[in-house]
Amino acid sequence: MTEQHPPVCDYEGSDYQTSFWEEGGRAYEDKAEEIALKRLLPKSGKLLLEIGAGAGRNTPRYKDYERIVLLDYSRTQLQQAQERLGENDRYIYVAADAYRLPFVDGLFDGATMIRTLHHMKDAPAVLRQVRRVLQPASKFLLEYANKLNLKAILRYLLRKQDWSPFTPEQVEFVALNFDFHPKTVRKWLKEENFKLERQLTVSHFRIGVIKKIFPSSFLAWLDSFAQLTGDLWQLAPSVFTISQAVGETEIASADAFFQCPQCNHAPLDETPETLTCPGCNAKYAIRNGIYDFREPL
Repeated sequence: MTEQHPPVCDYEGSDYQTSFWEEGGRAYEDKAEEIALKRLLPKSGKLLLEIGAGAGRNTPRYKDYERIVLLDYSRTQLQQAQERLGENDRYIYVAADAYRLPFVDGLFDGATMIRTLHHMKDAPAVLRQVRRVLQPASKFLLEYANKLNLKAILRYLLRKQDWSPFTPEQVEFVALNFDFHPKTVRKWLKEENFKLERQLTVSHFRIGVIKKIFPSSFLAWLDSFAQLTGDLWQLAPSVFTISQAVGETEIASADAFFQCPQCNHAPLDETPETLTCPGCNAKYAIRNGIYDFREPL
């Protein structure tokens, strides 16, 4: 699947952090994801790209990286992240399309993509961009929504859903919300020059009645054991993976960072309020500490 400009899921103006996480009864899922991140994240790193950073829910968990680039398509989500994280030179905020990452090749030594791939109609194109901006041997932590989960299997067998969880293609259950088959994601990672190292299955107990009966900390504790089966089978609704970028590719020079998402020219000329591309003359705004590459001025 290849589209020149695939559609983008835009959370602009959304209260997602509050309505979904803080008031949505998802303390268990948050705790379970924190456990998975601790298990998979490298112990140290210099520059991490967090794709789909949103309001910065996971950003404080990347404490072993010296600097973090928070990338999201929504400016308001990044503004919420700024409010959460405070004034800190450790964080760089970038509003951009993940299909056209505005960074030079081989810039980062780590990347994460949590609860974001499920909004990507052309997932391989995004993975290709991630690999482009990573240095050789860098780590990539990817989470994806798993169509081959037990609930979907049961619903299919009881004829309560039309799509099969066993087939390899992705399923769009709501507009720009996709579930993926684990074998397909592994295939894509390999094709885009990633070597899969480990898989964890997460959120095994994502069932409303169970979450009402048991405390979130207890469910997360149970989940911590169930996660360890991830390399054997993937039947939970969420799968976390850690992969290594393979192949000999370019490493960015020390003074390189942004490139133009329109023509790929680098470097860009920076003033306090704009970035200008000498190649195509496109200009991008810098507003309140956010580099805005969504559209040229």
